[in-house]
Amino acid sequence: MSQIKLYVANMNCAGCVAKIEKTFAAQQGIEARVNLADKQVTVKGAMSTDTALELMANAGYPAQVVIDAKAAAEEKRREDAAEYRLRMRQALAALAVGVPMMLWGLLGGEMMINSPSMQLGWGIMGLVTLALLVGTGRHFYQGMWRALKAKTTNMDTLIVLGTSTAWAYSMLVVLIPTAFPMDTRHVYFEASVMILGLINLGHALELKARGKTSEAVQRLLGLQSSTAIRIGEKGDEEVEIDQLKLGDKLRLRPGDRVALDGVVESGQSLLDEAMLTGEPIPVLKNIGDSLSAGTVNGNGSLVYRVTAGLKDTRLAKIIALVQEAQTSKMPIGRLADKISAVFVPSVVVISLLAAAIWYFVGPEPALSHALVVLTSVLIIACPCALGLATPMSIMVAVGRAAQMGVLVKNGEALQSASQVDCVVLDKTGTVTLGKPQVTDVNWLSVMAEEEQLPLLGAIASLEQHSEHPLASAIVHYAKQSLTLLPETQAFTNHQGKGIEGQVDGVTLLVGNLALMMAFNVVEEDGSGLEVEATSHFAKQGKTPIYVAKAGKLVATIALADPIKPDAKSAIEAMQQQGIRVVLLTGDNPLTAQAVADSVGITEVIAGVLPEQKQQHIKALQQQGHRVAMVGDGINDAPALMSADVGIAMGSGTEVAIESADMTLLSHQLIVIANLLALSRATITNIKQNLFGAFVYNSLGIPVAAGVLYPLTGMLLSPVIAGAAMALSSLTVVTNANRLRKQQL
Repeated sequence: MSQIKLYVANMNCAGCVAKIEKTFAAQQGIEARVNLADKQVTVKGAMSTDTALELMANAGYPAQVVIDAKAAAEEKRREDAAEYRLRMRQALAALAVGVPMMLWGLLGGEMMINSPSMQLGWGIMGLVTLALLVGTGRHFYQGMWRALKAKTTNMDTLIVLGTSTAWAYSMLVVLIPTAFPMDTRHVYFEASVMILGLINLGHALELKARGKTSEAVQRLLGLQSSTAIRIGEKGDEEVEIDQLKLGDKLRLRPGDRVALDGVVESGQSLLDEAMLTGEPIPVLKNIGDSLSAGTVNGNGSLVYRVTAGLKDTRLAKIIALVQEAQTSKMPIGRLADKISAVFVPSVVVISLLAAAIWYFVGPEPALSHALVVLTSVLIIACPCALGLATPMSIMVAVGRAAQMGVLVKNGEALQSASQVDCVVLDKTGTVTLGKPQVTDVNWLSVMAEEEQLPLLGAIASLEQHSEHPLASAIVHYAKQSLTLLPETQAFTNHQGKGIEGQVDGVTLLVGNLALMMAFNVVEEDGSGLEVEATSHFAKQGKTPIYVAKAGKLVATIALADPIKPDAKSAIEAMQQQGIRVVLLTGDNPLTAQAVADSVGITEVIAGVLPEQKQQHIKALQQQGHRVAMVGDGINDAPALMSADVGIAMGSGTEVAIESADMTLLSHQLIVIANLLALSRATITNIKQNLFGAFVYNSLGIPVAAGVLYPLTGMLLSPVIAGAAMALSSLTVVTNANRLRKQQL
C-alpha cells in the first residue's frame, strides 16, 4: 500500500480535519490520517500524488508533498516561527487600536452617534478599523473564502461573520444614523479589532505551545546525520547521505553519529544508543556487530558497511511509526469528531436564532442586543478546543513514550493500556536478558569420549537453524571447541518443544521433556526417562535440554539465562499500581518457579505451547481482566495478538514486533510500569481536555446568547467572547503539554 504525506499550512480546526477525512473517505480503498497538531495528512492506498493534491485543493486546503521528513520538519519550524512573529505583530497592531477604544467606552467616552462630530470621528475610526480588519484578519477571510468555494465551513467562517457583522453594523450607524432608533446607534468597532487582536494573540501562543508537542519527533529527526565519511578508491571523502548506496564502506570517527544502519568491518568502540533504546550504558561494538543510524560513537574508530538505505534504517522506521501513531485516533475522541463535523453550521444557526429572538421579543434596544448576541455567539464558539483535545494529548504521549524507549503503534493501544490490570510476562528475553549460556553438559556414561565432540557439533549444526535464544547459546558453546560444524541434511521445528533433524545420516532430537515424550525417547537401557536426574538444574533456575539419538537419550545440556537487573523493581512497581503480574513460559515449571521467586512473581504458568499461551491469555480475559502480554519470540506472536495490549521486546523477532501494539526499544522492564502509568495519565489528560472543551462550548454559547440577562441585566461583550475563544484552545494545548513533564 502506497503512502503520501502532505503538509497543509491552512488547516487549523476540527472542521478542517472532518472535511479532509470526508474528502478521502469518498474515494474507494483510500484512508487519510490527519494530524492537526503537525498540520500533516497521511494518505494510504492506491492514489497518485497529483490526485491527492487535486482533492486537497478542491476541498479548500492546498497542500505540499512531504518528501524529506527532516527537511519538512525544519521548514515547518521556520514557517511556525515566521507565523508566530506575524501573528504577534497583527495582535499588537489590533490591540494597540482596540484597547484605547474599549477603554474610551469603559471610562465614559461617547460610543453613540448622536451628532455630526461624533459621526465624523467614528467614521474615521471605522476606516482605521477596516484597514486593521484587512491587515490583521486577512488570513481569516482567505480561509473562509476557500471553505466557501469548497462548499463547507470552518472556524474562520465564525470569526469573519462575527467581526464583519460588528463592523458593518457600526459603519451603517455612522453613515445613516437616522435609519436606526436613537438608543441603537451604538458602534462596535472596538469589538471587531479586539476580537482579531485576541484571537491572533491566542494563535501565536498556541503555535508556541504546539511546537513543544512535536519535540520528540524533532529530536528523533535531529539524530539523522546529513553527511558521512565514505571510503572510496581515492581515500576518505565526505558525502551527503542520500548519495550512499548499500555496501558502501564508511568511516566512523570518535564522537560522530552513525549515518546509516550497517555492520562493523573493522575496529572496536563503545556506542551510545540511549537516544534509541533508553539504555544509559554504552554498548561495545566489534567486528560483525550491527550499528543503528543516529547512535553516537565513543572514543574508538570503526569502519562499517552500509546495510540499509535512508528510508529503511531502524531510526527511519521509528520516526515513521511515531508519526503514524501521532495521527491515529482513540475511541474516546470519536464523539468529538462527530460533533466537530457539524459544529460550525450548528453555531451559525444558533447565532441567527438567538439574534432573531432578541430582535423580535427582547427588550429595547432590541437591534443592538440582537447584534451583540449574534457576534458573541459566533465568536465564543470554539471548534478548535474540541478538535485539539484528543490529538494533542496523543501527540505528546506518543512522543514521551518514544523518549522512554517505547514505540506506540496507535492511539487505541494507549487507551487500551490505560485499562490494563493484568500483565503477562514471557520469561526468556523479557524477564531474563535473553542471552543464555551453557553451564553444564552431561554425557551418558555409555558414550565414549571421542564420540562426544562430533555429537556436540551435530547438535550445534541443528541449532543453527533455530531462532530460539537457547539455540544460539548452544552454537556459541560448540564453536569454542570446533572450528567447523557438519552440514544438516534435514530439519524440523516442533514449536514450543524443540527440534528434530538429521546430521551425517543420524537422526537427532534436541528439546524439552515434552519433545522426548512425544517421540517416546527412552534411557540407554530402554527404561523410561528419569526426570529427577535433571530436576536439580531446574531448581537452580537452569533450563535442561535433552538430546536423543536414534530414539535414546544420550545427553542433557543445562543453560542459565541471567535475570535482568531491574526485573524485581519493575515488577514491584507494577504490583504497586494494583496490576496482577503473571509469568507465562514454555520452560519447565521448576525453572520458571525459580525465576519467578527471584523477581517476586507469585503466579506462574509454565510448560505451555504457543497456542496454549494464547488460551491462557483468553482465560484471563474471560475472568474480566484487561491483559497486556509482553514477549519477544515467534512463539509469543499469537498471545501478543490476542492480548488487549501486545508489547514486544525490540530485541525480539520481526514477527513478535509486527504482532504487538507497542515495542520496547529498551531492555529495561521498568519502562513497562512507566508506560502503563503514562497511558493512564494520557486518558486522564484527554478527559480533562474534552470535559473542558464540551463545558466551555456548552456554557459559553448559551451565555453569549444571553441566558444570564434576566439575572444580570447584561449581555456578554463580544470582546470577552473573543478572549475566551482564544483562551480555550490555548488551555487545551497547555494541558496536553503537561504530559511531557508529568511524574509517572
